Amino acid sequence: MSDLAICTNALSKQFNGQGGCQDISLQVQKGVIYGFIGPNGAGKSTFVRTLLGLLHPSGGSAEILGKPLGNLEARRKIGYLPELFRYPDWLTGIQLLHIHADLLGLKDSSLSTHISGLLDTVGLRGREKEKIGKYSKGMQQRIGLACALLGNPELIFLDEPTSALDPLGRLEVRNLLTTLRREGKTVFLNSHLLMEIETICDEIAIINQGKLIVQGDWRKLSRINNRYRLIASGLTAQMLEKCSLVLGYEQKDPSTKDPLNACEWILEIKAMEDIPSLLGIMHELGVRVYELTPVEPHLEEIFLYWINRKEPNNVDHC
Repeated sequence: MSDLAICTNALSKQFNGQGGCQDISLQVQKGVIYGFIGPNGAGKSTFVRTLLGLLHPSGGSAEILGKPLGNLEARRKIGYLPELFRYPDWLTGIQLLHIHADLLGLKDSSLSTHISGLLDTVGLRGREKEKIGKYSKGMQQRIGLACALLGNPELIFLDEPTSALDPLGRLEVRNLLTTLRREGKTVFLNSHLLMEIETICDEIAIINQGKLIVQGDWRKLSRINNRYRLIASGLTAQMLEKCSLVLGYEQKDPSTKDPLNACEWILEIKAMEDIPSLLGIMHELGVRVYELTPVEPHLEEIFLYWINRKEPNNVDHC
């Protein structure tokens, strides 16, 4: 049995030969939270809708949960919350859930317990009998998330699931996604909130202009430079200019709480192997080094770095 929840090979969906997504080859392991990010209009939603069978691909192939694209058995194990959703205003939340349950063929005796648990999970307990027309946008997003989780799906596609939620609501959703991962489920997450992706995702894929730029563990993708934070006293810019190992540096404001009169610098070093030599030079110059630690870039910086690269990074096919 395949360990992949999603595997695509040059999957494309274009409209009259334009737009959409082109030749997307990616692999999503089971049991992870996978972030799919890119600028507006990059083709993210088109790609997801193609995987879901809502759009017919123009080319390439894909497998979902080890089955060919469009396989009914696999589709029964998928949950989906679209970004642009609208539910009938006259329905109550509980009625909407029962309608979706009927569409899924869920009619056993445990359905009421299942729905009751979902209402607790998404924070709508006590509001389920209100009409959706009176729900706030955040509450509508919560009831949509409950619909996506009906039937205990193995693979859940979420398109901007927290865009209408307040900070507390976003935290609750992140906790929910973490729980789903612990249960072995796979979450494919589209989001413009890069901090959210950085906080919760195991792996990411970056798409731009319809093409996959890079994919993988975002922490490994973060190795886009060799920046280090140095805290030292007795160091000057003139001294650093004598260190040929340093490609660039930036001095930050000295810490007012530091009794050692140490300053903080950001150094860019060619390679980790050069650090002992650099420290040796500083010792010879009489510099007292108190700390030298790597600077991990935020996902926004990583995102901009890969988006601005000229050529996509090659990825393995299924």
